[in-house]
Amino acid sequence: MSKQPNNLMLAYYGDDFTGSTDALEFLSRAGARTVLFMNTPTPEHLSRYSGLQAIGVAGKTRAMAPAEMEQELRPAFTALQALGIPHVHYKVCSTFDSSPNVGSIGKAIEVGAEIFQAAFVPLLVAAPALGRHCVFGNLFARMGIGSQGNIYRLDRHPSMSRHPVTPADESDLRLHLARQTTKQIGLFDILQVGRPADEALKILKEIINQGAEVVLFDALYSEQLAAIGSLLDIYANSEKPLFSVGSSGIEMALGQFWTEQNRLPPAPDWPNPGKAKPLLVASGSCSPVTAGQISWALAQGFAEIALDTVTLAHSDRENTAGLLQKYLTEALEYLDEGRSVIIHTSRGADDERIDKTAAVLHQQGLTAQQVQSRTAHLYGTALGNLVRAILEKASVQRVVIAGGDTSSYAARALGIEAVEMIAPLSPGAPLCRAYAPGSPIDGREVNFKGGQVGSEDYFGLAAAGKIYIKIIETF
Repeated sequence: MSKQPNNLMLAYYGDDFTGSTDALEFLSRAGARTVLFMNTPTPEHLSRYSGLQAIGVAGKTRAMAPAEMEQELRPAFTALQALGIPHVHYKVCSTFDSSPNVGSIGKAIEVGAEIFQAAFVPLLVAAPALGRHCVFGNLFARMGIGSQGNIYRLDRHPSMSRHPVTPADESDLRLHLARQTTKQIGLFDILQVGRPADEALKILKEIINQGAEVVLFDALYSEQLAAIGSLLDIYANSEKPLFSVGSSGIEMALGQFWTEQNRLPPAPDWPNPGKAKPLLVASGSCSPVTAGQISWALAQGFAEIALDTVTLAHSDRENTAGLLQKYLTEALEYLDEGRSVIIHTSRGADDERIDKTAAVLHQQGLTAQQVQSRTAHLYGTALGNLVRAILEKASVQRVVIAGGDTSSYAARALGIEAVEMIAPLSPGAPLCRAYAPGSPIDGREVNFKGGQVGSEDYFGLAAAGKIYIKIIETF
């Protein structure tokens, strides 16, 4: 019989690191003590963390091909299923970044449905607090998370419609997902979400009885999520965990419902973390949102170190080592002067380094999908190693790592075992304490930021330690 450790209520596997910290934030803000691990923890590992109510595993499947995803997810899901936790969630980006060939959410659903023997798989992508809204199956997304950008239908989104790897050309998530799996997809639409609880449950059962193997839930407002959480919780128990897929809307929905049911302790009174200057930023993002944030920071006096990604791609160890030593020296000089530093691999999708680096990797025989996986690993590892070397010599209290696909590799290069939230800096990107035995980042503050996250002055706010009170109050 499965044993549920530490009264855990939910476990999630994130398809990238910044998405994993997004879920960490909303569980923590709901009052659930949550720790995010780099690898699937064992019961013995969990026993070293008292009072846990939720756990996460920071994966990197968003940049993988389906076959590689299955090799990664099958043992991870099997291990989580054996823990006997009522809810197990495969956490994806709230812009549904995926395709049949890269980061296939359909493949994750198929593997999870088989392992958990699911009667149906709930799919909730809407996350209104992040500017993500789903209406009649169509996803709408704000330009930038934690910003005042306009909201666009996904296939007309200025950034996601031009994503270099998984461009969004379809906003109806049922059609988008149908390219990735043959499973039948039903819709619990926006008009049904607001029905009384008994009626809503009857509608859901009818959708399942009609053959839906995946049920997509609409949501427009945050206030609608608790009702969805109550429906999901009906189908979950420790003997037969409910496997769900979606954004951090899953954590928001369950967190709201559990709070209403008094099943969680009061949410912490998050202290203001205060200023931490100089700030060290390592960015592997090519998002225009992050590009704008870098430009803003440089105009405010941040120092810039632009990595020569073409040289990195040639994989010449001697040249690479010399290059990183040069960057280390430059960074230490800036930090000694009291200047915050941004190390980056690109400044937006039009950065000439992107095409030049891809050309080098294509010459090495890599396919377009392999180039994506290779660059995520290459950039993330280089940034992580460089930050680690800097922290061994510099007194930097706070580090920001930007870029969803690269962050997982950066975290592992830094030797991080787990992180726990200590303050909400921006929606979807909490400030965390790093647990990293034997690494210079152990005990320091780290903030992992997705490419779409934050206002233009994000890095300035991160250095100031400013909490987004307005956003917290709307959750």
